[in-house]
Amino acid sequence: MKIYSVYDPEFKPYGKVLEGYDTACLLSAVKTIPLPASGTAYEPSIPALEATCDYGQFQNNAYGGMPIEIGMCWGRNTRLNCLEYHRDSEVNIGEGDFILLLAKQDEIVDGVLDTSKVKAFRAPAGVPVEVYATTLHYAPCNAEKDGSFRVVVVLPRGTNFAAPAITPKNDEDTWMTARNKWLLAHPDSDEAKNGAHIGLTGENIDIAELL
Repeated sequence: MKIYSVYDPEFKPYGKVLEGYDTACLLSAVKTIPLPASGTAYEPSIPALEATCDYGQFQNNAYGGMPIEIGMCWGRNTRLNCLEYHRDSEVNIGEGDFILLLAKQDEIVDGVLDTSKVKAFRAPAGVPVEVYATTLHYAPCNAEKDGSFRVVVVLPRGTNFAAPAITPKNDEDTWMTARNKWLLAHPDSDEAKNGAHIGLTGENIDIAELL
């Protein structure tokens, strides 16, 4: 697997780099949050991040005035495990460089995606990266061997909170694991063991040897 840059043309179908944003306040607040003892952690809405001077520019410029939440995914990871998507774009900003493993929603066939479709992209520290709604993504990966990551996650408010109580109307409804979150799990993942839809086939990609 080749690790591309988010500045490479290969990234264009998946998202874009947002220019002109100041992320200094956010990154300063991020550094105060300790890493988990192992694995990864995710919180969709963190008051200390939403109170920063950067909140307004993401709400008003990036999301056109819509209500947003600012949370974070952080820890240590080199594996794919799952892919998810939302009905809206997601913006990621890393304290340091990080790597995204991505695929496209239109590559799902009969509820399953072959992981050979997944591509890896390195994002530089401090740069806001928009991941389109049609792009499958999940937890970021370290950009350095035995490293870690802290990645700010900006989404429409309410995303990744408790899923609505629904009567499924189609197969896609059964993939929903949280509000505005549809998940495809690899059989080897903890998410699959906990009942998530098994929607990934092929290798559970691990980029450890590429770092």
